[in-house]
Amino acid sequence: MIAGFLGGRRLRSADIFPTTNSTTRIRTYGVVYKARDLLHDNRIVALKKIRLEAEDEGVPSTAIREISLLKEMRDPNIVRLLNIVHADSHKLYLVFEFLDLDLKKYMEALPVSDGGRGRALPEGTHAELAQLGLGSAIIKKFMSQLCNGIRFCHSHRVLHRDLKPQNLLINRDGNLKLADFGLARAFGVPLRTYTHEVVTLWYRAPEILLGGRQYSTGVDMWSVGCIFAEMCTRKALFPGDSEIDEIFKIFRILGTPTEDNWPGVTSYPDFKSSFPKWTRDHSRPLCQNLDAHGLDLLEMMLVYDPAGRISAKAACNHPYFEDYTPAKTNYAYA
Repeated sequence: MIAGFLGGRRLRSADIFPTTNSTTRIRTYGVVYKARDLLHDNRIVALKKIRLEAEDEGVPSTAIREISLLKEMRDPNIVRLLNIVHADSHKLYLVFEFLDLDLKKYMEALPVSDGGRGRALPEGTHAELAQLGLGSAIIKKFMSQLCNGIRFCHSHRVLHRDLKPQNLLINRDGNLKLADFGLARAFGVPLRTYTHEVVTLWYRAPEILLGGRQYSTGVDMWSVGCIFAEMCTRKALFPGDSEIDEIFKIFRILGTPTEDNWPGVTSYPDFKSSFPKWTRDHSRPLCQNLDAHGLDLLEMMLVYDPAGRISAKAACNHPYFEDYTPAKTNYAYA
């Protein structure tokens, strides 16, 4: 039962409830329900029940403050946080605008002949989305929206830290939006999901994998590079199944980092001098089907040294996007 609402207004248990065809998605931080908001014209929303690592201690006040700030984050490329429901001392629900399709499902729904798995899109998905495909123009559109969404969040000093195709959502008009921004700072990034599934490491920046505790916006830009490559090739760039396997998959492709190309790397807690010394094969591009501008942008996102990695703002102004013109859309924020 949802008993209380953060912000002064009480919320009855019937105010937001699962729809008759309710769908449930398991995400990193908890379970997401498709629900109907009776207080706002029966709009369909995504109701995210946050899993707390120490439920006996209640919802940390710092987490509530962090999440409250996210309500003010309004950008067309960000999934809108509509409300925060603090049910009791142990439960927290986040109410988001509802988007049923994520980039992972979208790529899996591509025909096998186009590198996908030929899977069906979620029930109720707008018919036109199935016709979009994932050609170079759509990849550029998604990348522009992704980089602009991240630029907005970074300009408000908010990091994601867990970017992956599963939390990049696509609306019925074929526009990409970022979900789960700011949750890592409020709740941390758990090692396992709500159902104890191991959280993927494929998009995690090397400074995090090597045990770094101080990191900045570069961690998100590394993830964007991995997602960029995956959209182009339909395959994960660094599909590691453990932290050390993830590290080694990165090293095999980009070469083992040194103090020359990443000053301070040997001081990271989990860097070992005994790591194999791989060298990069520069004759093999990271993506075979990217043009010169696209390859340049990808390379700048996957720079080892976080200080030298391209920023979201600079990425938005990269020549790769010179021939892309965003469609004019009227965005309304209720």
